[in-house]
Amino acid sequence: MRREIRITPSILNADLSNLENEISRVAGVSDLIHLDIMDNIFVPNFTFDFEQATTIIKSCPIDVDAHLMVADVDRIAPAYAEVGCASVTIHAEAAQNISSTLRAIKKSGARAGLGIKPATSIEEYIDVINDVDMFLIMTVEPGFGGQKFMHEMMSKVRRTRAIIGDRPIWLQVDGGVSMETIAEASEAGADVFVAGSAVFNAQDPAVMVNALRDLAISVAD
Repeated sequence: MRREIRITPSILNADLSNLENEISRVAGVSDLIHLDIMDNIFVPNFTFDFEQATTIIKSCPIDVDAHLMVADVDRIAPAYAEVGCASVTIHAEAAQNISSTLRAIKKSGARAGLGIKPATSIEEYIDVINDVDMFLIMTVEPGFGGQKFMHEMMSKVRRTRAIIGDRPIWLQVDGGVSMETIAEASEAGADVFVAGSAVFNAQDPAVMVNALRDLAISVAD
């Protein structure tokens, strides 16, 4: 069965001083908007606090995919679902009780994602698979946009795809996704792609979203 491909532009690389317009440029062609939440604790960078994020989520014309790179993730994750996120991803390395937090996200109305940093083994988290709606394999170290795609993560993507099997679980990659790398990630088994610099640095971000989707679809099995 052919996988459904989803493109989720990350506003981390958008013009934050003109965010409403930036989102409007891609909203009509994107599947979700990817919102990176960093606390300068779990990762060495800060983006939005909960109040700022809530404003973005409530005003966004399409569904929001929140990626929580924060230390206090067990407490805060369900709140992102409650304010309207369609998908909320926590990091395995930050959560104290992964299953409980994933279930709380789903109970609050969002899809529950589990993010894995490059040095973390996916095999460590097979036991929580029944609570997962999406696995996120980081293809850069989390914390900053514009990093170089880590090709060595494709073996982890393939292993994760094999673990997922026929389950209706999305497989997302985030970091360095571009016209030069998306086909490789799609061929490895990813079906949800976070693209930041490639989209918002393009002359026409909407055209780039469609081009990325077409390329990913062309190699999807």
